[in-house]
Amino acid sequence: MTKKTDNPDCRLITIASGKGGVGKTWLSVTLAHALARLDRNILLFDGDLGLANVDIQLGLIPDRDLGSVLAGDATLAEAVTRYKDPAGIGFDVIAGKSGSGALGSLATDTLSKLRADLIDRAKAYDHALLDLAAGIDPSVSTLSHHDGEILVVMSGDPTSLTDAYAFIKLTVARNPDAKISIVVNNVATKKDGEKVYEAIKRAAEGFLKISPPLAGIIKSDSKVVDAIRAQMPLLARHPQSDAAADVMALTGHLTK
Repeated sequence: MTKKTDNPDCRLITIASGKGGVGKTWLSVTLAHALARLDRNILLFDGDLGLANVDIQLGLIPDRDLGSVLAGDATLAEAVTRYKDPAGIGFDVIAGKSGSGALGSLATDTLSKLRADLIDRAKAYDHALLDLAAGIDPSVSTLSHHDGEILVVMSGDPTSLTDAYAFIKLTVARNPDAKISIVVNNVATKKDGEKVYEAIKRAAEGFLKISPPLAGIIKSDSKVVDAIRAQMPLLARHPQSDAAADVMALTGHLTK
């Protein structure tokens, strides 16, 4: 197992997107599993109460979730559910509470305490992955305000570009030192992914005077849909698939 960093805040890896439907939660689940396969101790935190579905993608039925924590009925540690794949490789999950819509209405100080509690909980792990809700509402910007890495997931859809730029703009306004990287998902070829990345890079350089690096490109793969339907991580169901290879390359970027 790897040595943990001295700063638990830096163990956080936030997976964000400007819009829904770009594969953000699937990527969060797959990255958590990929890191666990490298013998890392991993926590996957579903930071989306309104449309939470990490537990659904993994086929979990948690006894407690983030809703229990916010209601004062459980601590983050007590809300942990363990996931294991058929080979016994596992990671910890704190599930959201789908359909409640409560997170977006929480006061800023409550959200700040939740973020602080998550950072504190990250001390027990090599990495804590935070799957954020899509969009740029106050709950998203508050939870993403930390010293860890932020992966902004986008696709080739033009609206994905504009919404990803809006998220980056807001994040940099709040935290000029934010460690933002780009992941391009669900593109036909690597060249297509590079074109998408160059578009967001030009916008960020031209208007925000920053140049977020490219963390990875994940090509379209029918095996991804099959894994989601089977409620299994891609690397457990189709470890030899093209998308699995792309995710492992991204994992290498995060662990180098």
